[in-house]
Amino acid sequence: MNQKTAVILAAGQGTRMKSEKPKVLHEVCGKPMVSHVISQVRGAGIDDIVVVIGHGADRVQDGLKGENVTFAVQKEQLGTGHAVMQAMGAVPENGGVFVLCGDTPLITAESLRAFSEYHENSGCDVTVLTAKVEDPTGYGRIIRNADGGLLRIVEQKDASEEEKAVNEINSGMYVFDAAFLRENIDKLDCNNAQKEYYITDLITMAVEQGRGAAAVTVADVDEIMGVNDRVQLARATKVMRKRIAEKHMRAGVTIIDPDSVYIEDSVEIGPDTEVWPGAELKGNTKIGRGVLLGRDTIIENSIIGDGTDILKSVIKDSEVGSRSHIGPFAYLRPGNKIGDQCKVGDFVEFKNSTFGNGSKAGHLAYVGDADLGEDINIGCGVIFVNYDGKKKYRSKAGDRAFIGSNSNIVAPVELEEDAYIAAGSTVTKNVKSGALFVERAKGLEVEGWVERKGLKREPGEDRK
Repeated sequence: MNQKTAVILAAGQGTRMKSEKPKVLHEVCGKPMVSHVISQVRGAGIDDIVVVIGHGADRVQDGLKGENVTFAVQKEQLGTGHAVMQAMGAVPENGGVFVLCGDTPLITAESLRAFSEYHENSGCDVTVLTAKVEDPTGYGRIIRNADGGLLRIVEQKDASEEEKAVNEINSGMYVFDAAFLRENIDKLDCNNAQKEYYITDLITMAVEQGRGAAAVTVADVDEIMGVNDRVQLARATKVMRKRIAEKHMRAGVTIIDPDSVYIEDSVEIGPDTEVWPGAELKGNTKIGRGVLLGRDTIIENSIIGDGTDILKSVIKDSEVGSRSHIGPFAYLRPGNKIGDQCKVGDFVEFKNSTFGNGSKAGHLAYVGDADLGEDINIGCGVIFVNYDGKKKYRSKAGDRAFIGSNSNIVAPVELEEDAYIAAGSTVTKNVKSGALFVERAKGLEVEGWVERKGLKREPGEDRK
């Protein structure tokens, strides 16, 4: 079976989700369910993929941009057999055809490879992946003959009481010989309780034709978990979160409480990094080696350098260098590049700015649309004023500039290297290298003012 093609069924409406979004686009750990299936199919060495779409077809196509798959449209949802019929134009003459479900995000490449090998070794024209469960309600039952061979699959609504008692179930995943599938797919009919074309009827045809049908049981029943409502979506997400956390821990990452963290499948984490409870790591995030991610830290689509500490902070679409300290309670909005050995302290907010190596903003500051050099000091209460009500402007500060507490830097201005801004100043013009800029009103002291106004308080007066 050299040539392999996968047909992924993703046309259903998913009414139990009670959502306008097509079911297969609902996300598990940051990625649509069907994208998880596609990733694992590719991981199993199957590159030719056909996705059968129907309900919300345009949205599903948009959601799978860049996946390099072929689409087939099932205009009417008339069963699994009917769905596969729509994909036959993309099925090769020979080889193996995998039929999989777009709402089973927990299937793994390892199980698909084992499934493929079993099918090849069986010599049969069709093999079905099965599982044994405590409660088989709602699933098609695997009916075997006296010798244990696969005889047929019967759907719940068509099953007898004896057949309903069987606890081996159909996963909805199959491998067919392409030639057999082409010969028999059009022979399916809808003479059943649901008036649908069942792909499972091909099992009976294979047995009756002497072509052979096999069944192999999956090792981990979670892998075939289908998602039909929000409860099952949460269950699948929990399993995926555990799987992702264990992958990182086995690669040398310390996760203090795996059940409390949320890490998406796309995130990369270096060894000796420590992740504390409540952390959320999302999107295309890359965490370096030896990083400390403190409690309740949120990082999205960002790069964090080696040895950096991040405490109770939010970082989005930004880059932080090595051995820097972020937080607690810092907020890096999109577009920042923070250098090495920097400090962005408590209640400091950055937006669309650069911060050179060794620069520090200890607390209570806003830096927006600014290009700041190395070894700069930003005092408490500093604001980079970047917006005039219509447009936003950028500011610059050279290496070793010192910006005193409670200063306003009104863009567009440039502070040259070694410029000093005295505390409490509002800067509206460029400041030359090595210069001190001071902008304050003359202080005035009025003696005896409190007593004349009757505002003097006796000791302990406010505690009465």
